[in-house]
Amino acid sequence: MTTPLPIDFRDSSNIELANLGQNLALIVDPAGKLDQQLRKLDVAMRKSLTRLLESEAWLSARPGGVLTLGFPVGITATQLLVVSLPTRPSVDEARAAGAALAAHAGPGGLSIFAGHHTRVEEVAHALALRSYAFSDHKSKTPAPRGQVVFYLRHPEVVARAAAPLAALAEGVFFTRDLVNEPANILTTTEFAKRIADMADIGLKIEILDEDALRDLGMNLLLAVGQGSTSPTKVAIMHWEGATDTEQPPLALIGKGVIFDTGGISLKNPGGMERMTMDMGGAGLVCGVMRTLALRRARANVVGVVGLVENMPAGNAYRPGDVFASMKGDTVEIISTDAEGRLLLADVMWYAQKRFKPTHMIDFATLTGNIIAALGSEYAGLFSNDETLTAWMTAAGRAESEGIWPMPMSPAFDESLKSLVADVKNKGAVEGGAIIAARFLSRFVADGTAWAHVDIAGVTSLKGDTRLAPRGATGWGVGLINRLIHDHFETH
Repeated sequence: MTTPLPIDFRDSSNIELANLGQNLALIVDPAGKLDQQLRKLDVAMRKSLTRLLESEAWLSARPGGVLTLGFPVGITATQLLVVSLPTRPSVDEARAAGAALAAHAGPGGLSIFAGHHTRVEEVAHALALRSYAFSDHKSKTPAPRGQVVFYLRHPEVVARAAAPLAALAEGVFFTRDLVNEPANILTTTEFAKRIADMADIGLKIEILDEDALRDLGMNLLLAVGQGSTSPTKVAIMHWEGATDTEQPPLALIGKGVIFDTGGISLKNPGGMERMTMDMGGAGLVCGVMRTLALRRARANVVGVVGLVENMPAGNAYRPGDVFASMKGDTVEIISTDAEGRLLLADVMWYAQKRFKPTHMIDFATLTGNIIAALGSEYAGLFSNDETLTAWMTAAGRAESEGIWPMPMSPAFDESLKSLVADVKNKGAVEGGAIIAARFLSRFVADGTAWAHVDIAGVTSLKGDTRLAPRGATGWGVGLINRLIHDHFETH
């Protein structure tokens, strides 16, 4: 597993800034007022720094912007980074600074003087997230990055605030690794093993094989995987951290299609290689569960993910086939490429019948339609509960992870009517993301507050974002961790 950068917090009271190593960064308020310790620098160094802080480049720098002095006099560092950041920054400003500093955290390490600045833990969190690199399958691995050390007042206070964010970073990295893995490595068996290994951090794990799924009547899920040699599985992760262990859990459901060819309804080959990310919903749930265990969250949460591969073969399921779901509703297959909703229907019903959650959220790279609507900036949020919608949109704003409430009118059900079964698995192209959500709503029990999150546009990107390199983003781990902290934990 890719591990976050080692980050330490130390007291700045008695340090010699001039001797802090090859790479030194100073976090300075945009007003340019120097911390008392910075005034102790060599005269020539102070003059250079003062000149920089009076320059047009500094005055026009955004919060989080970094200016560089190469081979500065009077100090051992080969470069001095000066970071513009208010003494009391917003979370967004602090994370912008951390993301900018990540580019300078090389093999030689990085020393950062933060002085009296607040929200240093958020700077560190963003630095860790942006430093992610997936290199497991490269013959020449990059040199390991050195330790990052923040020097500041009251480091023990910041270290306590940083601990749950470090757990979150590890959860995000776990999700990113899963999404970035090729399907010949991350088979359903390997995926289940990586989940099972999380028993070491305190999660209770169950893995259901095909015989168990057959006994449960999960015929929709099994149909999706019947053309693959990779066995279909369901993995269940329990975190029981609430004081009241009998308290009903929050249920998180993930689509884990390790590779999606489209099956008999074969996808266009252009871009099919990106379908290794079709298990992004399951990856997200795994990252959240890992985070909860590492930070010892005081909440009861169960994560249930369906692991399957959708392949064309002589025994693959076909358009026109009819299968009975675990719930009992029969489904006519219109497209074998609308497989994610079949998986989710059975897994959602199983989770509700067994765990009786008051709230359930499913995550899936479900439709290209949602990308057409929201691009790569927002995931689509469909829900039957206004309060849950409000909680999730607020958590998205707090974590800068875009999520947008979408309509879900029953008028779209007309498109799903079948001549030979209770429902079709695909309707019209127009409003396709809404129609998919309406299909899933059939498998939500009365009284369950439910949200469906279509993450097709935000799971893996072709370009860098502020907190992630191109590829898997880890979107949603922070949002759901925030949601659980704010509304499902006992404090």
